[in-house]
Amino acid sequence: MIKTYLFDWGDTLMVDFPNTMGKMCDWEIIEAVAGAKEALAVLSKNANIYIATGAADSTELEIQLAFERADLSQFISGYFCKANLGLSKGSSEFLKSILSTLNTPAASVAMVGDNFEKDIKPAIAVGIKPFWFTNNKTALVPDKVNVINKLSELYL
Repeated sequence: MIKTYLFDWGDTLMVDFPNTMGKMCDWEIIEAVAGAKEALAVLSKNANIYIATGAADSTELEIQLAFERADLSQFISGYFCKANLGLSKGSSEFLKSILSTLNTPAASVAMVGDNFEKDIKPAIAVGIKPFWFTNNKTALVPDKVNVINKLSELYL
């Protein structure tokens, strides 16, 4: 049973506008990914929700501010990033550090992300249940990977 969900930030829960510069908390326009609020509302009833992001230029507080602006922060238990872990996302060490901080076994954790290399492969390596959020129907997917096209597939 999944007791903890780790979510990627950009293009998983919030739209990462590619031509917008600076920290997301300061962007003029912030937008949640379709279905993000509903998915977090449902999942947070029975599990803890954390953000595991590779955003190297934002602090934990700045990430939280962006989630507040998108009206998603009430579902989030905490935020993990390079600034507070001292590690870059995309490695198994990043996820191991989160597991250690949460004192949670990998078997009870899921990672939801849109980047196979930075979200899914490290999750597989440490025994976290991976959910690849993608519309890529042509990719070869390893047996252990759950592919979702909508965030609602996490709870329906």
